[in-house]
Amino acid sequence: MQMNYHNPVLLHESVDGLAIKDNGVYVDVTFGGGGHSREILKRLGKDGRLFAFDQDPDALANVIDDERFVLIPENFRYISRFLRFHRVKKVDGVLADLGVSSHQFDEAERGFSTRFEGVLDMRMNQRSKVSAREIVNNYSEEKLAEILFLYGELRNSRNLAKTIVEARENEEIETSLELKQVLQKHLPNAKAHKILAQIFQAIRIEVNEELDVLKEFLQQMPNLLNEEGRLSVISYHSLEDRLVKRFIQTGLFKGEAEKDAFGRSFEPLKKVGKLIVPDAEEIKINNRARSAKLRIATLKK
Repeated sequence: MQMNYHNPVLLHESVDGLAIKDNGVYVDVTFGGGGHSREILKRLGKDGRLFAFDQDPDALANVIDDERFVLIPENFRYISRFLRFHRVKKVDGVLADLGVSSHQFDEAERGFSTRFEGVLDMRMNQRSKVSAREIVNNYSEEKLAEILFLYGELRNSRNLAKTIVEARENEEIETSLELKQVLQKHLPNAKAHKILAQIFQAIRIEVNEELDVLKEFLQQMPNLLNEEGRLSVISYHSLEDRLVKRFIQTGLFKGEAEKDAFGRSFEPLKKVGKLIVPDAEEIKINNRARSAKLRIATLKK
């Protein structure tokens, strides 16, 4: 039985960006409901192959019955390692649709959403040891302030962290509703939803090490892609998009590229086309698409 996952965002644009070859080898590193994978398979010939990654056991319910398809139930930070297990060293294209699926947001017990009461979990991989509950109740005030500032981009991160630490001294904070109640004085009506979303985003990124995963994934692309291979990445917030954009431009996440004696620097990737965002019609049909940004790259010759 297929889970109720979101409509794939920028479906045709992101798959178009892969410039699919009939007999190529492709990877969808964020399988979810399988929407992007199904579109890739439509365009592949009988000798093509598609590998998909998803660490969430719920995604296994959406597995595609196609002999060209393999679903690998692991985090995509290990993409090269698990492809080697399948005797694949190079691929013709990789697609990543970053962020949390609508299915995960809509399952109250997963604790991702500000809309429902659920235990503070937020683990994309339910086998992981660290959940949002551990972070909220055990991180130091300084560490909490740091993640709220860096990952939630919250200017009042110190006050938020102080309030959490004071509240948990009386009783552990167990659910999303309890966390919201603890922070109520920092949530003015006009901005409550936005601030809560930033707080939950910060905790979720820490739980799942999302930015570290993205960096490790991107660093593998120059050695994994074939000469004309393509990388197609959809991001949903500025923290992700900045990493993707900078890596495509420079091959680095910070600092400046080293130059040779002739002043030339080596950037392993180059962008293909311009930044792509959803049109008004897609946003009307699928509100989740409103913040999506698609960047496409290939190896630099």
